[in-house]
Amino acid sequence: MLTLKNVEVVYDDVILVLKGLSLHVPQGKIVALLGSNGAGKSTTLKAISGLLAAEDGEVTDGAIELDGQRIEELPPEDVVRRGIFQVMEGRRVFEDLTVDENLVMGGYTRRDRAGLRRDHDLCFDYFPRLKERRKRLAGYLSGGEQQMVAIGRALMARPRLILLDEPSLGLAPLLVSEIFRIIARINAEEKTTFLVVEQNARIALAVAHHGYVMEGGRIVLEGDPDKLAANEDVKEFYLGGGAGGERRSFKNLKSYRRRKRWIS
Repeated sequence: MLTLKNVEVVYDDVILVLKGLSLHVPQGKIVALLGSNGAGKSTTLKAISGLLAAEDGEVTDGAIELDGQRIEELPPEDVVRRGIFQVMEGRRVFEDLTVDENLVMGGYTRRDRAGLRRDHDLCFDYFPRLKERRKRLAGYLSGGEQQMVAIGRALMARPRLILLDEPSLGLAPLLVSEIFRIIARINAEEKTTFLVVEQNARIALAVAHHGYVMEGGRIVLEGDPDKLAANEDVKEFYLGGGAGGERRSFKNLKSYRRRKRWIS
């Protein structure tokens, strides 16, 4: 469905962030893109959704294809019309609009009123607590509720592919589990494809069909989620455990050791 081929991204004409990145997102699947801060995960999503220009970034080499057609030079609104919707890191809800109004904004590019009403009701089916708060300003919701609004707003666009950027950020563990259960349910029931960027490797790999590990603007590891979760390097650097299953503090790990391990 979606293919990135040797993509390079440069910011401000000088800063090379993505360095020949390639990955594939099959239709109807959940793909997890894992990595530490600064690996280039969010830049990857913005390259797909067309949002790089807003930050003085551009795809300088390679190709991004949706169903075999290149999209890397399309403006964001055209990318949305082709069925790709990005849920930004930090949720980015319209704080001065109600929950209902936020959802309506998600369907801005659509003209099928019957379909919009159906999807509006569908959002409340997936997120019942939003129905109870439908007239409340989004800025007064909890972080978890705002994340639900952000995902519901994406669903209102009737996307084929949702790009999720750090959906667990700032949320309590129980809410994180709830959000990812709903992501898996949407994928199963609506056949919506997901590319999920996450630092919480454990929860992302639990719902994904395929996983990639990114470091320094490149893919350094990919494969079946169960195999990635069992990989000693992934366990050490992203799951908090090393050889023999001992727990380690992530803050005590040296990034140069990780890079050296990937290269070797």
